[in-house]
Amino acid sequence: MGMTQWWQQANFYQIYPRSFLDTNGDGIGDLKGITRKLDYLKDLGIDAIWLCPVYDSPNDDNGYDIRDYYRVHQEFGSMKDMDHLIAEMNARNMKLVMDLVVNHCSDEHEWFQKARVSRDDPYHDYFIWHPGRNLDEPSAPGSPIPPEPNNWASHFRGSAWEWNEATREYYLHLFSRKQPDLNWENPAVRQDIYTMMRFWLDKGIAGFRMDVINYISKDPDLPDVPARDGQRYVHDSRYYANRERTHEHLQEMHREVLSKYPECMTIGEMHQTPVDEGIRYVHPDRRELSMIFQFEHLGIDNGPAGKYDLPVSWDLPRLKQTLRTWQEGLSGKGWNSLYTGNHDQPRMVSRLGVTDGKKMRRRSAKAIAASFLLMQGSPFVYQGEEIGMTNVAFPDIDSYRDIETLNYYREAVSNGLSESKALRVVHLRSRDNARTPMQWSPDAHGGFTTGVPWISLNPNYPDINVRNESRESDGVHTFYRSLLHMRRNDPIWTQGTCEDLAPEHPQIIAYARRMEDGSAVYVVVNLSARDASWDVPAELADACANGSVLLASPTSSEEETSLTKLLPMQVMVISPLPSGSTS
Repeated sequence: MGMTQWWQQANFYQIYPRSFLDTNGDGIGDLKGITRKLDYLKDLGIDAIWLCPVYDSPNDDNGYDIRDYYRVHQEFGSMKDMDHLIAEMNARNMKLVMDLVVNHCSDEHEWFQKARVSRDDPYHDYFIWHPGRNLDEPSAPGSPIPPEPNNWASHFRGSAWEWNEATREYYLHLFSRKQPDLNWENPAVRQDIYTMMRFWLDKGIAGFRMDVINYISKDPDLPDVPARDGQRYVHDSRYYANRERTHEHLQEMHREVLSKYPECMTIGEMHQTPVDEGIRYVHPDRRELSMIFQFEHLGIDNGPAGKYDLPVSWDLPRLKQTLRTWQEGLSGKGWNSLYTGNHDQPRMVSRLGVTDGKKMRRRSAKAIAASFLLMQGSPFVYQGEEIGMTNVAFPDIDSYRDIETLNYYREAVSNGLSESKALRVVHLRSRDNARTPMQWSPDAHGGFTTGVPWISLNPNYPDINVRNESRESDGVHTFYRSLLHMRRNDPIWTQGTCEDLAPEHPQIIAYARRMEDGSAVYVVVNLSARDASWDVPAELADACANGSVLLASPTSSEEETSLTKLLPMQVMVISPLPSGSTS
């Protein structure tokens, strides 16, 4: 697989716009705030931005319920502000990737507003309808509402079906009831989506991150899911994830849109996707997507009930096996993304690291970054990771804003879980952990806004912020900047294979990045809170003795370090001297 595409060599940064930077004092981040921080991102080592939705939206799911794909929501600014952002990014040789949310739209979108009024309206077939269980035709007006067509569960709790009285039918929504799923079997839907994609590409954006794109095809028979543990509504992705028609739709999208824009990059959000299926999405010969966001590593500490369960102890050999499966599986066949978190996940430094005390929090953030972001693939930094932002524990449920979190809490309490226990789960698992405002400084509201923020800041912002972390030599920001610039400056980080050197070690991640000419760089991390000893491979010991350390935490000036006995959360990136060189 050739290393010729810009996105294979780029460092990406994900921005959740509501929480990035507010410039007009309304407490909501905006496009002008992103433009204002472009030089900050460029200096950090960022080449491209993935921007979460800024389209016009009722904000039932914070922008992932789109009312108008052609308008910028007024809380973020205007289309003029968007054009200015793109122009300023182009001036800095940076690229913009927009979120494409086309599994569903908002129930306030014009399409659905027309669709829900009459079964005879052409837009009715833009969505997925059913008259109810055991019915082939809608029941008569005034008759009892029939049961849901099947027992599919919404990802936001409850049934995936919502009743529409005007047409005497249910419509499908895999997420919020205000996010009706689009009917991708209707060619008119696909053509309208393709037209919209061309609109944004013609504006100069560089590509799309495609939200839950592997869900766009559903089993047309809409069968029941086998019941589990007495649950009324049940999840089973077999009926809507990774179906063959999804591949056919994406190949059509490539033919009709993406192939016309050779520099366009696409990355698919792919829940419930194993590596063999992932290869089908991203193999260049299949002409579907450029790369993939896979999620196996993000389930490493999920409890038996899934994400909204108390975390369990995670196992490093199992995590390494997951990472290795994707590194080896995609090598030469497709392209991977490298990331530790996003707007839907709790902060990884709170999940895998130690956050008690500044020293260990900083070391943890650096160790996690080196472990994940130096493998083969394109690194994605989610806003705040570069300063080691942590989870937040708000004192009450009223402080939370996320629909998924609020629905979980209400359902858990109604099912008998105490409010205190439900809130404990929220503290650890809520998506709002990643959505608190960016912490720019120790000033009021962290420098995010001069007004009242739409969601409260993490109270630790006076200590954890860009100003502090970028001014100190051992700051997390300083480390991220070094790591990202290091990736830019040597093709081994893009082209080199990734070989696990310590697959069974319970504390250490160690891998070699190798080129065909025999050159290599070694990454060694103690991803634990205890000292870690190990039998160092001979090639690595020789590289350490006769090479140079490209990146380290702690630095040798902070504490005595040794490759054979690593300190807690220690990082060493080692480059041997070229063959024939002398030290």
